[in-house]
Amino acid sequence: MHKTTFAVIAAAAITAGTGVAQAAPKNYCADLKGAQAGTTCTVSGSDPAYTLTITFPTDYYDTKSIAEYVGKTRDSFVNAAKGTPNGQPHTLTITSAVYQSQVPPRGSRSVVLTTYENLDAAHPRISYRGFTWDQAYRKPITWETLWQPSADPLPVLAPYVQAELAKQAAQPVTIAADAAYDPANYQQFAITNDGVIFFFSQGTLLPEAAGATQVLVPRSVIDPMLA
Repeated sequence: MHKTTFAVIAAAAITAGTGVAQAAPKNYCADLKGAQAGTTCTVSGSDPAYTLTITFPTDYYDTKSIAEYVGKTRDSFVNAAKGTPNGQPHTLTITSAVYQSQVPPRGSRSVVLTTYENLDAAHPRISYRGFTWDQAYRKPITWETLWQPSADPLPVLAPYVQAELAKQAAQPVTIAADAAYDPANYQQFAITNDGVIFFFSQGTLLPEAAGATQVLVPRSVIDPMLA
């Protein structure tokens, strides 16, 4: 073996054996100027134009995606708040909820962020952003990968969701067909042992006045279609 090659291999073996030069995990909380307490990051800020409080978990498998969403949402809010004075501070609050599924073969963990944003005192808005991680395949689960490739879930989901929203409202509700059967409106979800919870931001399926909604679709309804 060439002497140079041998030296490189030997050096690599020594480095691996001593554990030297292991890169430290990126601190996304610090990047956002947040305060870390256990596995929770809290980002806060205020000035005469706004107040904001954001909390999110830092032990999610894809914290980078959560941090990027938080950063963009915060920066967009701050810019808008400073540019639209209304005589009182604007408000941004982001909270998080964690969901687990241990149903084989695809255990998963979901984080859903709920964003309350008030740039107009008369019309605050609540929206959702979900992140789900496939623990078996070590990658995100999206709307596309949630289902079997041959599945057509919307003809089952849309009527079920409409019926459940009517129950929640205690009166009939009407969802426009182009909204009810648009997969873009079902992108925010969390997987649990009982089924899949779909989260609908204000104005997604129902008028803004109806607020933000969510519907748990049981596994008994959709299990044959799940990937």
